[in-house]
Amino acid sequence: MSATIRAAEPADTGAIFALTYELAQFENLTHVFVVTEQSLHDALFGARPSIEALVAEDAGRIVGYALFFHNFSSFAGRRGLYLEDVYVQPAQRGGGLGTALLRHVAALAVKRQCARFEWTVLDWNQPAISFYQKMGATVLPDWRVVRVTGDALEQLAQGA
Repeated sequence: MSATIRAAEPADTGAIFALTYELAQFENLTHVFVVTEQSLHDALFGARPSIEALVAEDAGRIVGYALFFHNFSSFAGRRGLYLEDVYVQPAQRGGGLGTALLRHVAALAVKRQCARFEWTVLDWNQPAISFYQKMGATVLPDWRVVRVTGDALEQLAQGA
């Protein structure tokens, strides 16, 4: 593997934005893709960053990224690390970049004394599920993602 993994810098925002759109295309989710390059930059590098990113760079070009943030486990009493996205461009797959990105984020979780490192995967993405399981991850069969957005979120908040 000739690529390097490093922390994202403000100048990387455009490349991360473009790769995020590629991921949305792959997952057939462009209809919910509303992030802008500016809002991504603010989330990564603004006054109160809410996410962090690592990038995979090969020959001066960013070809993959991992986007993550901290959460908290009330049962463990410690924070965890949640992987929002990991993406490597198709032409770069099979060379160890996905593994390297996951290992780097896992190393940050260990260094920060996180109780766990977790993420979600679409149930139809069997190549990703197999890849994660090969790396030692467990796909939890009894847990489902619960989400409230848009009008439903507004309606739920009205009773507060």
